[in-house]
Amino acid sequence: MTVTTSRAVVEHRVVELGGDPLTVDEVVAVARHGAQVRLTDAALAAMAASRAVVEDLADDARPHYGVSTGFGALARRHIPTDKRAQLQLGLVRSHAAGTGPEVEREVVRALQLLRLATLATGRTGARPVVAETYAAMLNAGITPVVHEYGSLGCSGDLAPLAHVALAALGEGPVRVAKSGDADGELADAAAALAAAGIAPLELREKEGLALINGTDGMLGMLCLALDDLRRLVTTADVAAASSVEALLGSDAPFAEDLVAMRPHPGQAASAANLRSLLAGSPVVASHRTLDADGRPECTRVQDAYSLRCAPQVHGAARDTVEHAATVAGRELASAIDNPVVTVDGRVESNGNFHGAPVAYVLDFLAVAVADVASMSERRTDRFLDVARNEGLPAFLADDPGVDSGLMIAQYTAAGIVSELKRLAAPASVDSIPSSAMQEDHVSMGWAAARKLRRAVDGLGRVLAVELMTAARALDLRCTPESGLEPAAGTGAVHALLRTAVPGPGPDRFLAPEIDAVTRLVADGEVVAAASAAVGPLR
Repeated sequence: MTVTTSRAVVEHRVVELGGDPLTVDEVVAVARHGAQVRLTDAALAAMAASRAVVEDLADDARPHYGVSTGFGALARRHIPTDKRAQLQLGLVRSHAAGTGPEVEREVVRALQLLRLATLATGRTGARPVVAETYAAMLNAGITPVVHEYGSLGCSGDLAPLAHVALAALGEGPVRVAKSGDADGELADAAAALAAAGIAPLELREKEGLALINGTDGMLGMLCLALDDLRRLVTTADVAAASSVEALLGSDAPFAEDLVAMRPHPGQAASAANLRSLLAGSPVVASHRTLDADGRPECTRVQDAYSLRCAPQVHGAARDTVEHAATVAGRELASAIDNPVVTVDGRVESNGNFHGAPVAYVLDFLAVAVADVASMSERRTDRFLDVARNEGLPAFLADDPGVDSGLMIAQYTAAGIVSELKRLAAPASVDSIPSSAMQEDHVSMGWAAARKLRRAVDGLGRVLAVELMTAARALDLRCTPESGLEPAAGTGAVHALLRTAVPGPGPDRFLAPEIDAVTRLVADGEVVAAASAAVGPLR
């Protein structure tokens, strides 16, 4: 099955664990769309083999971290055999120390899936039953309650992962999937497991550690953000094309030969989208003349940067998304735990749990998001100013002075952009020591991921305001008297918006209209409408 950009048409499938590494699309399919998971026989065999190594070490007189010792700053304390089950149980209970609002269901499902994927590699030393329990919980729609605060991204996302592990033990609250309730019904973990026919786990040596030591939360949120941003950067191209057209801008700067002089792949893709969306536009043609050689020449010599440089900014964001996707792909191919069971049977401590590689790209994406949104808001603002909007009424109002038009919609976009600039400040440089200085440098990757989710949501809303504004401007520009009409691509998007919100007129309640267009953006309907008219956009 192919995961498409439109959430409405994504089909469920079974995602197998134990063969090739997971893909971003597979993470999204399970986390966001409820796809089922299945452990392969190879995964179960690999887990059984590494478990035998751990059980041999449990009887060794020498200390082995996480098997016969304490954790973190207590790693040098030897733990007697009769207290090791208590050690693992206590580890999970004590580390389930999150607080604050609940994290979104799709994030928790992604976290569960990614921890399961590491278990399935056979490098953690956990028994097959541990992975089978996680798979059963995912398939039954049992989602542990995880809280906003608690992870420093040091030994991975300890507190969030511990809340998931605690639920697998039959303790703590969970959400159970329920028809018509996107969040699920709150329940006690023991009752939810019993209702689904899942036996609570009883942990043995190393298993508590194996369940909480990974970058799964921040990586899951990165995968979800990549799914969103690939759709949103294309939506930004659609919005920019609509604005260029309605502001009587020029499509000349988007010419393929000009763009090729600076061979960034993202820039080329964005410019190609703009050319497709504006192709054949009577509005654009209306302000062209012929040069001395009889070739079309736009009378707009140089548009403002927010119009002329859209491919450069959107393209840089695209390239940033692809860099982040490369990092995500490497992380999805990783087996992250400490210690790990190596292929040749050694049990070794390591630092692969440190979240820096993921944290850096999460922060990088927040910068790109803020910049794309900032440019979008500047295009919106141009529409509302009679000194810059090429003959349209002030604020696109029906009766300027009596009506305010879209004046405050721009305020809303500006307020979001200001917030996005704050969210672009990197979390990954803000290390803070923990565990009695044992964990003296941490990644803050979870915090980087949380703020990126807010930023991605904000970008969608800013683009929705621009699309609303451009659509109203096109209505005012393309009157029966003018004889003008939009291009096929921008016209299809305009028609879509008019199914959700009405056109120009006296002032009315705008908040529901902004929300309606935001849903069209988030669901991929804007990109789908444009693609249906001009062919697949990049």
